[in-house]
Amino acid sequence: MSQDGFGFVLRFNRRYSMAHRLISGEAPNCRIPHGHDEVVEVELVETGNRGLDDRTNMLVEFSRIKGRWFQWIDKSVDHSFHLGSGDPLIDYFQSNEPDLATKLLVTPGDPTTEIRAACFATKLHSFLQEENPDFACRKLTIQETPTNSVSFYPAELASVVPSGDQHWWNRPDTTINDF
Repeated sequence: MSQDGFGFVLRFNRRYSMAHRLISGEAPNCRIPHGHDEVVEVELVETGNRGLDDRTNMLVEFSRIKGRWFQWIDKSVDHSFHLGSGDPLIDYFQSNEPDLATKLLVTPGDPTTEIRAACFATKLHSFLQEENPDFACRKLTIQETPTNSVSFYPAELASVVPSGDQHWWNRPDTTINDF
């Protein structure tokens, strides 16, 4: 049994490309739009104490537990442009290139790796609640560069990102913004 009382941890990851910019001024090099090839890694635990399936010797078949998550990463997050909710580029896209606005991933405040990890973990939680409620995310890590990563332990989701279905991260759909 692991330190946190769970016997098995399911771990999987996905690579995606993205661009972002941070306008708060805390990271001057990040004020200009730039991109990263990132990897998001998820650790899930089974919370219902079911144990292994007697027939399959699995907690759950991997494609069943990660399919919707991978689809969201591949279709919505990959090649998206991450902006904070107050970034004036949002207005530019909505006015001048509305067809590209669906590829804007919008976070509360600057789209740092930290806030995106919390938003991603919350989105994953909404998927799990709808399709696999006996599982929970124990840890979500975004590797931004080969030397920098952020891990988020989503025990207190609501304390980091706002709650409510009006926010994309709380809905079990493919959205990445609230336009």
